[in-house]
Amino acid sequence: MNLPRYEYLTEGKAELFKFTSIGSNGEIKKLVVYSEMLENDIYNLAFGDYNEETDSIDDKIITNNNDSQKVLATVASTLYVFSSKHPDIWIYVTGSNKARTRLYRMGITTNLEAILPDFQVFGLQNEIWHEFKKGEEYEAFLVKRKN
Repeated sequence: MNLPRYEYLTEGKAELFKFTSIGSNGEIKKLVVYSEMLENDIYNLAFGDYNEETDSIDDKIITNNNDSQKVLATVASTLYVFSSKHPDIWIYVTGSNKARTRLYRMGITTNLEAILPDFQVFGLQNEIWHEFKKGEEYEAFLVKRKN
């Protein structure tokens, strides 16, 4: 995907990414963290504002920095880096609420043609994983780099 995005910093395993959103509400530090879930070979993608007081992600805050497309493109670009280091790992993605999950679905839908050459994408409906299709509602997503 060749969309405008922010530059980010990461560490050797590419499981933690830091970047700064710059917009109408100033500079806001963001984090993307990939963490292993209980299921083998599945990592959760967590994303949100960096809370310096707790040294953690706040995924419930609404920043309204008027750069959501650039932020989402940045988060999506971390998938390429993470999956290049961990090609056999599935990545689980869901929003902290229905509106955010819908936003992620819209982002996948808009960029699906650019995503599919590199990734398998599935959506969760009623506890069953389905190949991602435009126009469908999903509760969560699973993404894996194609070999």
